[in-house]
Amino acid sequence: MSLVIPFLVQIALTLATTVLLAGARWGALKRREVRMSAIAISNDAWPKPVRLLTNNYANQFESPVLFYALILMALHLGATGIGMVVAAWVFVASRIGHSLVHLNGNNVRRRFYVFGAGVFALAAMAAQLALAIVSAP
Repeated sequence: MSLVIPFLVQIALTLATTVLLAGARWGALKRREVRMSAIAISNDAWPKPVRLLTNNYANQFESPVLFYALILMALHLGATGIGMVVAAWVFVASRIGHSLVHLNGNNVRRRFYVFGAGVFALAAMAAQLALAIVSAP
């Protein structure tokens, strides 16, 4: 199994979020729900759905940065076993779930649990990398 596939799926999620956000912002501007001068410095003036997408977009550059680094280190060290692949997929699934919760009602408790699953997956990936480093000849 390859670590490259979950890596690419996470990138695709980020790009999809980018497209959704651009469309939502363009639509809000076109419908005159917000003025350009009101959003020049802050995101606070955007309608709530756009703010949710903005927050979700920002989230794609927080914990996923650790994911990308861990994947690249794993590939470099050859730590690409089934445990690493499973943890990578759990992380990606958690990010997809986090986005779905964030953009569909934003149940904070549910979002917290999904986020926690992703953090657990990152910790599992880091632990596997540490073991690979310690056990390397």
